[in-house]
Amino acid sequence: MNNRFTRRQSLKLIGGSLAATLLPSMPIIAASSELLHKAYSGDKKLPVIGMGTWRTFNVGTDPKLLDARTEVVKTFFELGGGLIDSSPMYGSAPDVMGYALQKLGIPESLFSAEKVWSPAGGSTRQQVADLQSRWHVEQFDLVQVHNLTDWREHLEALREMKAEGKIRHIGITTSHGRRHQEFEKIMASEDIDFVQLTYNITNRGVENRLLPLAEEKGIAVIANRPFDGGSLIKGIKRRDQPLPEWAEAECGCTTWAEFLLKFIVSHPAINCAIPATSQVEHLRENMRAGMNPMPSASTRQKMAKYFESL
Repeated sequence: MNNRFTRRQSLKLIGGSLAATLLPSMPIIAASSELLHKAYSGDKKLPVIGMGTWRTFNVGTDPKLLDARTEVVKTFFELGGGLIDSSPMYGSAPDVMGYALQKLGIPESLFSAEKVWSPAGGSTRQQVADLQSRWHVEQFDLVQVHNLTDWREHLEALREMKAEGKIRHIGITTSHGRRHQEFEKIMASEDIDFVQLTYNITNRGVENRLLPLAEEKGIAVIANRPFDGGSLIKGIKRRDQPLPEWAEAECGCTTWAEFLLKFIVSHPAINCAIPATSQVEHLRENMRAGMNPMPSASTRQKMAKYFESL
């Protein structure tokens, strides 16, 4: 696209340098902005913290709310963000994203991720065309089959669209731990680029089979519900639970949001987590979680055990 502008390197707004040695087994590199990236589809790279739009961007046409969400999107890109995930099931979220991109222009770092589902009205191609119009983009970086709905028909059409150069990548999604056996079969048998699934510090079932399979097949993984729909953060705040004393020294965590997100994105198989927020302050916290240092494998185990003890 000829209307993309160069991303501004302004992570200094969220803190100083957090230099540390990366885990040698993790396919992570540090971008010049200091936000960490992981490789996907060969040598392509994606920032480890993305942004979801479920609930938070379903604000209709209220001018004040539209401008507030635009400020969130603006800050996301200023801090090095890339992947933004939405769905026609999220109400007005695709339209709100389109409003923000019209106001801001389309950054070169944008990795646009959408979904098709049924019954959403129209064919796969019609759904994609409608969503492109709502986002005001010419092409999506990723189109996913939402919660495996009519996945055979959708994947066949999406694969054709990818071959035609109309979309860049294709994938499937699930959430809340649903339909993992079917999900695994699709991962093993179909040619897909991405999967999106629920993974957080209290929902770790995908560690057993799905994440190892993704690594084996070279499939990129997007983690949804990193805060379990907000319940993890709310529970901590309700109990006024402090971070463990070792959190900052061992993994650079100064907030619970960073603690929870760093646990996710430090897993070797996870390419990107997509926390959703409507507040710039919370967005800044989320983005800090994408910077070094990252927890080691042993520290990740320590983090999980500590959280289980709360």
